[in-house]
Amino acid sequence: MVFVEAGPLDLNRATALELEKLPGIGPTLAARIVSWRETHGPFKSVDDLLAIPGIGPKTVENLRDKVTAGVP
Repeated sequence: MVFVEAGPLDLNRATALELEKLPGIGPTLAARIVSWRETHGPFKSVDDLLAIPGIGPKTVENLRDKVTAGVP
């Protein structure tokens, strides 16, 4: 699936389906992102994604210009 969005996707508001549109993020990682947010609270930065199993530095760098950790 190709990511097409007017601007960066807010990690604190995105649904799992929206997250799945990001490159390298499938249903499993999208569910982990939402679960992490529900457990730990809002993302403070894109680098918080590194705390999620299955997401490493390369994935974060690929997503950096496509996501934001806006105010919830």
